[in-house]
Amino acid sequence: MKKILVANRGEIAIRVMKTARQMGIKTVAVYSTVDRHAPHVTYADEAVCIGEAPSKESYLNGSRIIDEAKRLGADAIHPGYGFLSENADFADAVTKSGLIFIGPKPKAIRMMGSKLAAKEAVKNYDIPMVPGIDEAIADIEKAKSIAKEIGFPILIKASAGGGGKGMRIVEQEKDLESQMERAISEATSAFGDGSVFIEKYVNSPRHIEIQIMADAHGNILYFFERECSIQRRHQKVVEEAPSAILTPELRKEMGIAATKVARSCDYLGAGTVEFLMDADLNFYFLEMNTRLQVEHPVTELITDVDLVELQIRVARGEALDMKQEDLKIKGHALELRVYAEDPLNNFLPSVGTLERYRLPGGEGVRVDNGFKEGMEIPIYYDPMLSKLITYGKSREEAIQRLAKAIEEYEVEGVQTTLPFGLFVCEHEAFRSGNFDTHFVKDHYSPEILKKKALQEAEIAAYVALKQYLQDQKLLRTPTS
Repeated sequence: MKKILVANRGEIAIRVMKTARQMGIKTVAVYSTVDRHAPHVTYADEAVCIGEAPSKESYLNGSRIIDEAKRLGADAIHPGYGFLSENADFADAVTKSGLIFIGPKPKAIRMMGSKLAAKEAVKNYDIPMVPGIDEAIADIEKAKSIAKEIGFPILIKASAGGGGKGMRIVEQEKDLESQMERAISEATSAFGDGSVFIEKYVNSPRHIEIQIMADAHGNILYFFERECSIQRRHQKVVEEAPSAILTPELRKEMGIAATKVARSCDYLGAGTVEFLMDADLNFYFLEMNTRLQVEHPVTELITDVDLVELQIRVARGEALDMKQEDLKIKGHALELRVYAEDPLNNFLPSVGTLERYRLPGGEGVRVDNGFKEGMEIPIYYDPMLSKLITYGKSREEAIQRLAKAIEEYEVEGVQTTLPFGLFVCEHEAFRSGNFDTHFVKDHYSPEILKKKALQEAEIAAYVALKQYLQDQKLLRTPTS
């Protein structure tokens, strides 16, 4: 494998290219017209424009991407995450074109891309699952009957897709019909598939996921867990590894369960098995993400492995050169997704120009970045600017480093999730480890940040006034 085309943009494209460069592999960047001057374009050895700004005309144009990869002599395509990374048809087309798809087989992507198919695949592997119905449903009366049987509250979920779309919590029977219609409509609009299913809603849930890697020689390893419970709109914002609540015994049990999920679909490469955990530390299979995760750096830091390098080696047909007993957890890592979103306005996207953009650094600080000062934030794509990752010997040290790095991160021109990240770091519920996926609902409000900003402005004004008066006093003092 001498040349890889990275079918993505921003920080993940650069992240993949860095490892490829270290392995002596050339890289090809693809870009849309609006990304012509983006950092990932200049970082690669070669770059090619694949279309206009809208995703469907560029980063989702699989046939164009394959054609350019072949024209430029690439051996393989790495999809990153998002866009085409979990598109089984694209993976199939890449393979049939004679190129290597750095990811799982199309069969596994299809199977795990449907929550219902995934449940069907793993049910014979003795893996705990949330009580519910494992088939698509549209009949309201049948839904009511099922809901009564498993008990309210229930969760209506779209079979396809993710990101919280097509998902509704229903507390009472009277709301079931309207919420089900909304879930079906949203799922149809977002994924072209209105299939939904019903399961018991887990109270005080925590979102724990296990990183796995599988090769073509029957080896499947788990690289421990990540806690991803700090979320807004069912999407992760702060992640950490390891979790503050898992015991070694529970960690091993979940790790083995994750490898069974991978085996159930003949998995290849990097993947993540997601679980919900209730207040009594019971865990339930949620889904499998058949790609590299946004939050993979925290796992890399606590295990001292390069997951992208392992992806490439597995795709080349190599066997994993480590055993499960070789893997150990060392220290603690945290990640904040730095989005161009306004935490004072319901985390809505903040469009504008990065008038000032300076990144933090220092010991234990890593920034996976995709932007530079002066760039505009495109409205066409996910608004994530970078990932701010910190590492420490302990959880407390990692939290302190994250808080300090947030304060050193300089952004002007757009609003970001940095103030929210600092709020999380300073909150007792997070610092103590006593939190769940309801953290934002239970503890956060824009007014808290506004009040803090006002207090900081008042202190700054007081300091400035004090300095001014001291300067005036010095100016008025006669010299001898």
